[in-house]
Amino acid sequence: GAIVLDRPYFDDVSSRNVTAVVDETAILKCRVRNRGNRTISWMRKRDLHILTSNTFTYTSDQRFSVEHLANSDDWNLRIEYAQRRDSGIYECQVNTEPKINMAFHLDVTDLMAAARAKILGSAEVHVKKGSTISLACAVNVHAPSIAWLHDSAVVDFDSARGGISLETEKTDAGTTSRLMLTRAALRDSGNYTCQPAGAVSASVVVHVLNGEHPAAMQTSSAMPCPSTTTLCVLGVLLLSLAPPYHTNAIWVQMASFTAQ
Repeated sequence: GAIVLDRPYFDDVSSRNVTAVVDETAILKCRVRNRGNRTISWMRKRDLHILTSNTFTYTSDQRFSVEHLANSDDWNLRIEYAQRRDSGIYECQVNTEPKINMAFHLDVTDLMAAARAKILGSAEVHVKKGSTISLACAVNVHAPSIAWLHDSAVVDFDSARGGISLETEKTDAGTTSRLMLTRAALRDSGNYTCQPAGAVSASVVVHVLNGEHPAAMQTSSAMPCPSTTTLCVLGVLLLSLAPPYHTNAIWVQMASFTAQ
């Protein structure tokens, strides 16, 4: 029978629309199957400049290079210290007959313009067992949805644990999400990630401590109470019993006790 030669083709696994932040590294991922001995090139569309050919770079701009491991199918264009002027269309090309290519659109934005989440407060939070964990995350756009993850698993508000509430606030500046977990247990320790749809996520590490406050205790993250303040202790008790819609009012009350 006839011998069928496998032609090269693009394994379209990654996004063709890539967003990067000014001065960070941008990577355009091109995967070519059945390459054989063909040449893989990257071309910048606006000036038709061939930037790379296989692993060789054909530009004096040293920010451009190709990421390729021997025997792999990945020929990724790497742009270090990306600038606004780098925005535009780039083509990954294979010199078959006829030539095949795949276009990528790179958008390089300023840090302030990039849609991203930011944890309000410390990146590490220490709370005593039994107190309330309160985490807040601000997103600089109106995110359609914000998920919270605990060690990469989505926080389940209907879980048997109970005592978990979420408050979302939309303002002109963006969206703020507050996650509260009453009666902190040791198993609540770990990495919490605020993951907005269509924006860069942000994380905070929570340490639930059994016993005394360490020297590095972040008192602002839990609800510190002087042991002599009966009213404050009552507030904590109320908070642990309160349904989610009461949580914020009592939290504000608590803050006023603490401030005095």
